[in-house]
Amino acid sequence: MDSIIQGITTFRDSIFPGQQQMYERLVRDGQQPKALIIACADSRVAPEHITQTGPGELFVCRNAGNIVPPFTQQNGGVSSAIEYAVVALGVRDIVICGHSDCGAMKGLMQPKALEAMPSVAAWLRHSCAAERIVCEAYPPDIDGTTRLRALAMENVVVQLQHLRTHPSVAAAMAKGEVRLHGWFFAIETGELLAYDGEIRRFVPFDTTGDAIPVAAAPEARAAAPLPRAAE
Repeated sequence: MDSIIQGITTFRDSIFPGQQQMYERLVRDGQQPKALIIACADSRVAPEHITQTGPGELFVCRNAGNIVPPFTQQNGGVSSAIEYAVVALGVRDIVICGHSDCGAMKGLMQPKALEAMPSVAAWLRHSCAAERIVCEAYPPDIDGTTRLRALAMENVVVQLQHLRTHPSVAAAMAKGEVRLHGWFFAIETGELLAYDGEIRRFVPFDTTGDAIPVAAAPEARAAAPLPRAAE
């Protein structure tokens, strides 16, 4: 804890005085984050650090395995964070960010390691579809590192599907107001991949282009035909 306490002291005495006006503005005007990022709780993966964003720019929800449980009537912290970000804060982009060397994904691959952690095992059932995809749709002879990387990426895709079951997200997408993104961060190289929903594959994150790949673009729609207005 010594280094953490020292960091708090440094922030209070050296950093905050130069940023006080910004924090006062954030209190006065409220937060207006650019995006909701659902990331893993892994201490090596900090969304604000990866994106180099400051206070008030991101609404972040972190949990083991960057999981989004499918919507149910049973309340949960992830569901509440999503609903608040979309309805109250009006975020226009939602990102699910997985990463390399993910301990949660290792747990899926080695269920015996979770025998002493029943709560973790139960939580990771929300990722079972990803594990099944890798087991049945990928070559059986891929090495462990490649399998773990594939599992982490497929998990992002599965959680994106879960995300679309949430009423606030479904409604915002139907109004053309929200884009969904799937990212994969390679800790060892700093590389960021983005899921391209059109080709259904992760591609390198091109920061020089005009637009980044999206998992699901906003598309205003109303599936049911409506009666014509009276002339």
